[in-house]
Amino acid sequence: MFGELLIKGLIIGFSIAAPVGPIGILCIRRTIEHGRIVGFVSGLGAATADGLYGLIAGLGLTLITNFLIGQQFWLHFIGSTFLCYLGVKIFFSRPSNKSAKAKGNKPFTAYASTFFLTITNPVTILSFIAIFSGLGIIDNYTTILGLILVLGVFLGSALWWLLLSSIAGIVANRMKNFSLSFVNRISGLIILLFGLYGLMIGMG
Repeated sequence: MFGELLIKGLIIGFSIAAPVGPIGILCIRRTIEHGRIVGFVSGLGAATADGLYGLIAGLGLTLITNFLIGQQFWLHFIGSTFLCYLGVKIFFSRPSNKSAKAKGNKPFTAYASTFFLTITNPVTILSFIAIFSGLGIIDNYTTILGLILVLGVFLGSALWWLLLSSIAGIVANRMKNFSLSFVNRISGLIILLFGLYGLMIGMG
């Protein structure tokens, strides 16, 4: 039973994390510029937020869920605005001439920024509620079983980010002569467009 729930959580977490959006672009770009550790830690920030939303949905914390849904306009606005800021910052940033190593507070900053971006997206918790309800998880599982499932969600999401950062790292090693300025321009523009789209949807 426990093993089955853990695997089910792994599949859910991996599936929700896998679509490449602004977080995925950030993870790839950070892996190319700062190395696999920073890229993976960026993904862990999103995985932590996924796990937290999975916990809220899985344990049926109605009060918190209703609050998040009720404030989804402002959460969406803040998250989209932050995406626009990141997009512009990355677009105009100059490539580092230093070797791509995780130094100082880079891992923490990478983790915190992706956690913030994911936690300000109310669509995430709605996705978990829909999936958990469809599987009968919210009504039929005890607290312990729910926690095992949420652990699986976190591990599944983390597995995706490990896979993505590893692939990006391999690609980065094979294109050492590729212009990082070009990567910054493209990734910054894509992230900015995601932010503008989010603002447009939120205001619509």
